[in-house]
Amino acid sequence: MLTKVYGSSVFGVEATTITVEVNVDTGVGYHLVGLPDNAIKESNYRIAAALLNNGYRIPGKKITLNLAPADLRKEGSAYDLTLALGILTASNQIQSTDIEKYIIMGELSLDGSLQPIKGALPIALKAKEEGFEGFILPKENAKEAAIVDGLKVYGVENIAEVISFFDTGKPLERTIIDIQEEFYKNLDFPEFDFSDVKGQESIKRCMEIAAAGGHNIILIGPPGAGKTMLAKRLPSILPPMTLQEALETTKIHSVVGKIKNMGLMSQRPFRSPHHTISDVALVGGGAYPQPGEISLSHNGVLFLDELPEFKRGVLEVMRQPLEDREVTISRARFTVTYPSSFMLVASMNPSPGGYFNDPDAPVTSSPAEMQRYLSKISGPLLDRIDIHIEVTPVPFEKLSEDRKGEGSVAIRQRVTEARELQTHRFEGLENVHYNAQMNSKQIRQFCKLDEPSKSLLKNAMERLNLSARAYDRILKVARTIADLEKTEALNGNHISEAIQYRSLDREGWLG
Repeated sequence: MLTKVYGSSVFGVEATTITVEVNVDTGVGYHLVGLPDNAIKESNYRIAAALLNNGYRIPGKKITLNLAPADLRKEGSAYDLTLALGILTASNQIQSTDIEKYIIMGELSLDGSLQPIKGALPIALKAKEEGFEGFILPKENAKEAAIVDGLKVYGVENIAEVISFFDTGKPLERTIIDIQEEFYKNLDFPEFDFSDVKGQESIKRCMEIAAAGGHNIILIGPPGAGKTMLAKRLPSILPPMTLQEALETTKIHSVVGKIKNMGLMSQRPFRSPHHTISDVALVGGGAYPQPGEISLSHNGVLFLDELPEFKRGVLEVMRQPLEDREVTISRARFTVTYPSSFMLVASMNPSPGGYFNDPDAPVTSSPAEMQRYLSKISGPLLDRIDIHIEVTPVPFEKLSEDRKGEGSVAIRQRVTEARELQTHRFEGLENVHYNAQMNSKQIRQFCKLDEPSKSLLKNAMERLNLSARAYDRILKVARTIADLEKTEALNGNHISEAIQYRSLDREGWLG
């Protein structure tokens, strides 16, 4: 007897429906075709034990299973439940006329219990798009899939529940969530708050500007100056995610299996990979491509602590994603694209010894060591970082104060208002939503200078020996400073403040 059951496969952040055709005929054998990987090929052992432990069995006949489309590579153990249900139906051990109305996915344990799968959200979105009535999957993934309105989602703990549902009509408990409630419940409760930061008012101001314009930023300072603490608090002042951004972010994290029992992600992600990370782990890829850290940072912050300690090749592969805000991974048979629109926050010591430019600390690095250390960061990469700011240690008097600083909620309000101005300004422009995304043409259009401001910028570039690449960056940052003041015209104050945020362009840093 021939039966069709439906599963799904995820490529990039999109799902493709897989038709599992099961034919049970006279003879002996178990043949699984359709480009399965080793995890799928081993499924017959898990299925046999799970069925036996729940009162069923794999029939001693010739069983042929085809995963269609047969020319598409399939991977992972999530097809166990799909294959098991197909075998039971094709061998007449259960009777069901509705099984083709559902997407069925889940990894089986030997006792028949179900283990969570990856990619439940994109699978659910595809199931709704193609008109399936429901989605049956492990209980741990049910909240994630239930985000999709109009699709019946059933989270189950054991294969016995699914068998009873199809064979005897015993109902399964449907998972229903209120997407608006899920979205808003954690929106205003950041884990880290700027009110905890003692002193560092100028740095907090700089972080506010970076958040308001979506500018990449690098913090330069000695060990213990507070660079990491400040970076961890940046997501708390970014504008709240829109529902669309939350869905995009959840989708990416779903593909790598990081949404167990979470439902919808409403907090912007903060990723901080170790400096030993490989280029594949950072940008994504592998034999079966997976999103890397820069895609997991989509709509959030990627923090690279001790930037010069990262391998130069790893840093260089970030250049194109920083520009295009997406990562494309090509293989012989297919190409996948992952979104990667993130804010880059980097930190570094000013020298190998850590205390260059600190008048109270001895110089422990030679000029050659300094140059070798700083040359690990290429000019093209720095060209994509709008703000460079020096972070100095907080004096004891500030550390011992009981008074708390301004909290993240108040700063976020100003940042959100500035972003709303930018949204209105760039309305109708493709792929430009905030100031950091402006190209040269848009900078000329939206960052016009009066003669005094031009003269100020010209003098600063000559006296401080600023590089040509600093020109556009200064104008972008000045535009954001003006937006925070709700001023349309740029003036000398905006320009002079923006000039302060180009430390690494000055003579004596990178030569």
